[in-house]
Amino acid sequence: MVHGEREVLPSATKSEAAKALQQFTTAYNAADKAYDSSLDADFITGAFGDIDEARLKAGRANNPDGNPAHTPLKLSDAKYTIPKKAGWPRWFVADTAANKGSTARWVFVFTRNSLAEPWEAAYLTLLAPDKVPRFKTDKDGWAEAVPTNSTELAIAPGDLSEDYAGYLKDGGTAFADGTHTSAWRAERQKESKKPGLATQYLDDPLTSGDYLPLALRTTDGGALVFFTTHHYEKQTAAPGTTIPTTAAVQALTSGEIKQSLTMEFVSNEVALDPPKGSGKVSVIGRIQGLTSAKGD
Repeated sequence: MVHGEREVLPSATKSEAAKALQQFTTAYNAADKAYDSSLDADFITGAFGDIDEARLKAGRANNPDGNPAHTPLKLSDAKYTIPKKAGWPRWFVADTAANKGSTARWVFVFTRNSLAEPWEAAYLTLLAPDKVPRFKTDKDGWAEAVPTNSTELAIAPGDLSEDYAGYLKDGGTAFADGTHTSAWRAERQKESKKPGLATQYLDDPLTSGDYLPLALRTTDGGALVFFTTHHYEKQTAAPGTTIPTTAAVQALTSGEIKQSLTMEFVSNEVALDPPKGSGKVSVIGRIQGLTSAKGD
């Protein structure tokens, strides 16, 4: 008797992966054209799903007849990295060229939790072509998924979200300097106290269900890890001043912005997690989106 949940199998075939990417692209373009998140809801989930749904909601609020600037997303030169693993979720990475975002590669993670479900895009990161690492594969070309509790890496994939949230608050030495680490902390420090406007930040991990961190073994023995975090920014205006906002922010805001505005963001990151003892974690990509806001 074969136990499907225990047997180590490729998560998908190359043709299934190609079909999943094509179905997603068709649905994504329909949703973007109409500014209607119901049109791609079956093919998108997790952090990327939250960001996309809020973007479409804001777009529809300001353009009820659809997206006047719609240009269909075209993906090409797709390279699929499919891990061989036991149990659910099954998942794979699609690394593609796109007609948007200059020369950056659009790197997607598709997941599903049962054979009855469609494949859904859970993560999207844009990376320069030379930033996409080389993945370890077996003789048949299948990749290796790294368990979330792996002790072989600088930080266990399952701990990355919490450790990153902690780093944003307090700093530390676990993460390498860069755009999404030291530079982001410095920018926040600068933004926290402006004339007439104070900004407070709160960062939380997000790791359960469709926000599960996913890691692929790289040829150097480390891993490329996709993970999610949750962020709040509270802006408070001094008496007699106002909080500057945009139409997109207002479309996602409940309540009236009198003295303060609390914005909620979801962020999906991708990091190079080296073998334990061989260096710091490098956060090489991050896409963040406003998902809701509240005025007081």
